[in-house]
Amino acid sequence: MSGKISKKRVFDIIQIGYYGDWQSKAFDIMVIVMILMNLFIAIFQTFDGSAPYRELLNTVEFVTVVAFAVEYVLRLWTAEYLYPELERKRAVRKYVLSFNGVIELLAFLPYFLPVFFPAGAVAFRMFRVVRLLRLFQINAYYDALNVIGDVITGKKDQILSSVFIIMVLMVASSLVMYNLEHPVQPEVFENAFSGFWWAVSTLLTVGYGDIYPVTIAGRIFGIIITFLGVGMVAIPTGILSAGFVEHYTRMKTMKEASEESDIRFVQLRVGENHPWTGMKVRELPLPPGLLIAAVQRRGSVVVPRGNTEICQGDFLVLGAEGYKQDIGIHLKELVLKDQSAWVGLRVSELDISRKTMIVMIRRGDKMLIPNGSTILRSGDVLLLYTRKNIRDAMDVEV
Repeated sequence: MSGKISKKRVFDIIQIGYYGDWQSKAFDIMVIVMILMNLFIAIFQTFDGSAPYRELLNTVEFVTVVAFAVEYVLRLWTAEYLYPELERKRAVRKYVLSFNGVIELLAFLPYFLPVFFPAGAVAFRMFRVVRLLRLFQINAYYDALNVIGDVITGKKDQILSSVFIIMVLMVASSLVMYNLEHPVQPEVFENAFSGFWWAVSTLLTVGYGDIYPVTIAGRIFGIIITFLGVGMVAIPTGILSAGFVEHYTRMKTMKEASEESDIRFVQLRVGENHPWTGMKVRELPLPPGLLIAAVQRRGSVVVPRGNTEICQGDFLVLGAEGYKQDIGIHLKELVLKDQSAWVGLRVSELDISRKTMIVMIRRGDKMLIPNGSTILRSGDVLLLYTRKNIRDAMDVEV
C-alpha cells in the first residue's frame, strides 16, 4: 500500500504542479531550466568562442540528458495514473505512442545511440536537435500560451480546409507551368517537381528568382498565380486572427454572458474521503446541465480541463443555468434536526409542494445529488429550490 502511495506521489510531482505543492512546482521549474539550457548549448556550440568551454558544455548536456531519461522512466512507471481508465500495459503503450511520449524519448535517446552504433555517430548527433521540440512542453506550464493551442484546435477544420485549397492550387499551378515552360527551358523546368518548387515559392513568398517563366503565357499565368497566392495565404492568417479575437472577446464578456444566460453558481468543498478526490474532471458524475466553472485550490484559481485532477481541499465552483420562469423562486438551506419529520424518510415520500425540489444534500463533507430513494438523516443540510417559505430554512445567496 505504501508503494502505491509513493508511486502516486511521484506522479503528482512530475505532473504540472499547483500552488502549495512546492515539490511539484520545483520539478516544473527544473524541467524548464534544463530545456532552456539545452537550447543555449545547442546554439552556443555553433560559435568558435565555445571551444574553451566545450568540456563544461558536454558535462551539462550529459547531466540534463540523464535527467530527461530518468523523467521518462518515471512517466512510464506512473502511466496508469495518467490514463486511469486503462490497464497498466495499455496506459504505458498509450503514453509511449503519444506526442509528448515520443518527444520525451527523442530528448535523450539519440545522445546514447552512438555508444551502441558508433558508425552512425554523426547522424545521431544531428538527430539530437529533436530534443529542442521539448520547448513545446513549456506551453503546458502557462495558461497564456495554451490560448494558442485552444485557438488552433477550435479553428482546425477551417485551417485544414484552407490548407487543402492551397495544396490543390499548388499542384495545379505546377503542372500548368511545367507544360508552358518545359519546351522553352527544359533544363529549368525539368519535371513537375520543378514546377511545384516554383508554385511554392510564388504562392507563399515573392519568389526566389532561381526559377521563373520566360514565355508570354508563362508570365501571364505567373501574375495570376501571384495574385491568387496573396489571397490564399491570407486565409489561414485571417482564420487564426479571428480565433484570437473571439477567444479574448469571450473571456472579456464572460460576466455579461453569465448575466444574460442567468447562470447560477454554488461552491462545493472536496473534504477528506470525498468520492471525487483523485478523479479527473471528465470522470465526474455530473448531471446534465451542471458544470465545473472553476477550481479554487490553496489560494489560486485553476481553470478546469478534462484532465484536471480533483484534490482534497479543493473548492469547486459549480454552475448551472437558472430557470427562465423563476420569479419569486429562492434557493434555501435547511438543516434537519433529530425531531424533524423528514428524518428517516425517502425523498419520494416527502410531503412537499411540486414547486419545491431538493437540489443537493450536504452530508458531512459529502455532497449528494438526491433521487427518489435517498433516505434523509439527522444533520443533513438540504439545498431547496422553492417558491414557498419553509420554516427554519435560510435564504442562500448564489
